[in-house]
Amino acid sequence: MFTYYNMNQVVLPLDFEMKLQENDIAYTVHEMVEQIPEEAFDGFARDTGCPSYHPKMMMKIILCAYTQSVFSGRKIEALLKDSVRMMWLAQGYEPSYRTINRFRVNPLTKELLRQCFVQFRCQLVQEDVIDDEAVFIDGTKLEANANKFTFVWRRMSERYSDQLIEKSNRFYEELLDKEIIPGIERESADELTTEELQTITEQVDETVASYDQKIEESTDTQERKRLRSERKEPKQYRKQFQDMITRKEKYQKDMEIFRGRNSYSKTDHDATFMRMKDDYMRNGQLKPGYNLQLATEGQYSLAYQVFPNPTDTRTLIPFLDHIENHFFDLPAYIVGDAGYGSEPNYEDVRFQRERTPLITYNTYRKEKKKKYKEDPFNVANWPYDKETDTFTCPAGQALRYQYDSRRTDRHGYTRFFKVYECDDCTGCPLRASCTKAKEGNNRKIYYNETWEDHKSYMREKLSEPETKDIYKQRKVDVEPVFGFLKACLCFRRFSVRGTENVENELGFALMAVNLRKYNATIANSASGDWKDRYRKSSDHLFTMIGVFLLRVRVSYVPDSFISCGEFLRFRRYGAALLSLQDLQDFLRSALSIFGFPSDGER
Repeated sequence: MFTYYNMNQVVLPLDFEMKLQENDIAYTVHEMVEQIPEEAFDGFARDTGCPSYHPKMMMKIILCAYTQSVFSGRKIEALLKDSVRMMWLAQGYEPSYRTINRFRVNPLTKELLRQCFVQFRCQLVQEDVIDDEAVFIDGTKLEANANKFTFVWRRMSERYSDQLIEKSNRFYEELLDKEIIPGIERESADELTTEELQTITEQVDETVASYDQKIEESTDTQERKRLRSERKEPKQYRKQFQDMITRKEKYQKDMEIFRGRNSYSKTDHDATFMRMKDDYMRNGQLKPGYNLQLATEGQYSLAYQVFPNPTDTRTLIPFLDHIENHFFDLPAYIVGDAGYGSEPNYEDVRFQRERTPLITYNTYRKEKKKKYKEDPFNVANWPYDKETDTFTCPAGQALRYQYDSRRTDRHGYTRFFKVYECDDCTGCPLRASCTKAKEGNNRKIYYNETWEDHKSYMREKLSEPETKDIYKQRKVDVEPVFGFLKACLCFRRFSVRGTENVENELGFALMAVNLRKYNATIANSASGDWKDRYRKSSDHLFTMIGVFLLRVRVSYVPDSFISCGEFLRFRRYGAALLSLQDLQDFLRSALSIFGFPSDGER
């Protein structure tokens, strides 16, 4: 007997919501988008033309597709015809992949995503999921939608540009010496501009045209041959200058695209070549990518921004500005790893924003080691006399204050140093180990009081029990989000190009991670305590392991009597093994139960 099955019978359409499970991710997506204020959708309204799909519906289907690790516009379109949850969210509408892609990169979508993150964070605070005490910041690199071998390097462009300038000046002087052109008025004697090169090309072209006219007018074969020979050199110069104009325009365009970076991709001009951890050739090869800066709490993404910088040092200040201007007010503690530990970052967080930075510096762990503390040639271990303002080297020589120094880096930040110098290092037996200065030069110390103050402040904060516990949460808070994004959601490479489009797609991906985690938390809390559910669902497994241990005991001790209490003991040991709480204690106990001597007796 079979259940009734007939493909030729007319069936009325049913509400797709009836087919969804109780804790389906579609409900979480629906509730999240519905929380966005109506004013955020007004920008999509049009008074003329065919009515467009509602932006709420578009947001829901794209977010739901991203939660299922579907990032392609064509695959999202296919889900609208196959997936029940997508059909319910779209309410029967089937936008094409072009419509989906256009909405995903729409500049107005950025505001909708920002509202999603703001509303989501407010919901987490109201439900006491996060305590809003600290924000954890870290960065990761994601591969751009660009070919791996479309690189353009700033250093090479500058080198070729300098060679072009030198070559153009030399050719111009040759043209003047050979009296091929009369000369032009130059703005600068060092470099010929594009307009000046164009003027030179026109003058050379006139010279070539005059030769052409003379050749046409002449009837003498020898004369025509001589004129053609004389015309050859101006034509070569004209070709060279035409090529120079093209190359100079290219180098000028390259420098505009670089915008302070050292490289860019020809496919995606906003992408910078960076070293990725998932290097497919395992040889440190660079790939085009973006630097994602993420702020989290409770393993939820609260704010994000994309940077072209390969390192994190110079991204902290603009990222904090971005958080305050677009997402939320900064909490009391700003937590980050040593990649953010720099003097301008400490100064900005401590004095400009009046927050507490829990950010280590590069040598923080190194300074805790015994080798560092006992190194006699380490300046940090040298005695300092505050009254005389002198350091004492291992040889007993005094390094006295000489003058103040300042250094301004290429980003415009100025650091101030106090310079100390030894009186005389001549003939010192420890000179080779103490300094690498040339003979005749004494040992110098460049002491940055501001930097040392920041380091002392961080050592003090990270040693306090309260702030120390907060800093320990960094690894288990922000790092798992990157794992969820790359490993669980399988989002490792962008499918769009350009910073604005990349930020939109990244917003969908990060919100999808948040919704999946939040939905799983709701499902777990709705079913009761997770430990109780784990015990109930694993009850038969504990019993099976207990029976297995029982059979082992009987096989080694066949004449032994197994009581009910001993069987329960075997079952408890099986539960301990399955939960992996303390495998070592379990093995010791199991040996004693089986009648084997303990490891101390063995």
